[in-house]
Amino acid sequence: MPRAAKSAVTEFTSVAPAAHLRPEGLAFLRNLARNNDREWFTPRKAVFESELKEPMLAIIRKVSEAMESFAPAYVRPAEKCLFRIYRDTRFSANKLPYKTHVAAWWSHQGLEKTSGAGYYFHVSAKEVVIAAGAYMPEKDQLTAIRHWLLDNHAAFRKLLQKPAVRRTFSEFEGNSLIRPPKGFCRDHPAIDLVQCRQWGLSTTLPAAAALEPDFASTLIRHFRLAAPVVDALNTPIAAAFTPRKKVLFGLK
Repeated sequence: MPRAAKSAVTEFTSVAPAAHLRPEGLAFLRNLARNNDREWFTPRKAVFESELKEPMLAIIRKVSEAMESFAPAYVRPAEKCLFRIYRDTRFSANKLPYKTHVAAWWSHQGLEKTSGAGYYFHVSAKEVVIAAGAYMPEKDQLTAIRHWLLDNHAAFRKLLQKPAVRRTFSEFEGNSLIRPPKGFCRDHPAIDLVQCRQWGLSTTLPAAAALEPDFASTLIRHFRLAAPVVDALNTPIAAAFTPRKKVLFGLK
C-alpha cells in the first residue's frame, strides 16, 4: 500500500468516536434484550465495544470537560464513570449475565467507594434516563442527610421548586418510609423529606435522544441545572466523612 494511502487509513482509524450513539448501538441493546446470554454476546463483543463502549466513553469525556466549570469535584477518568455491561448475579435470583442498558455515574471525589450524591444517565433501547441526587445512600449517609434536612429543609425545597428544575425534572418517587425514622419527630416540618430514603431529580427522554449529535450537550444542560441539589445533598455527607482532628492532652 502506498505511504499516502497508509497515512490516510491511519488518520481515519484514529478519529475519536462521536459523543453520541448510532442506530447500530440501539439495535445492539434491542437484540441483547432478546438474547441475553454469553453465546450471543461473546462473538459480538467487538460490536459492543465499537457501537456502545467507545461512544459512551466519548460522551462521558465531553460531559466531564464541561463539568469542570460547575462540578469539578465530580470529574473522574471516563473509564471510572462507565458502568460495566456485566451484571453482578452473585446474590440475585435473576441470573441473566448482561445489563440491557449502558450507564455512567459521576460521584464526588472521596466518595467513590460509597454512594453519596452524584450524576447519572443510562441509555436503553427504549429510553434515556438522566438523574442526579442521592439514590442509594449508605446508612451513615442517610442519617447525615436526614439530620441536615431538619435545619435546611426550606432551602432544599427552594432548590427543588425552581421553575427551570420543575420544567425539566421530576423528583425521585417511592422508597419512602411509612413512619418517621427512629428519633425524628413526626410533627417536624421536614418530616416528609426525612422519611425519604433517596433524594434527587430525574427525567426520561426517548431513546432516539442518544442518537442526536448534541446528546452530550443535553446531558450537560441537565446536570448543570441539577448541580445545586447534588451539592446540597453531599454537604452533610462530606461533613460526616471529614476526619476530626485528634485531641492530644486535652488540646486541639
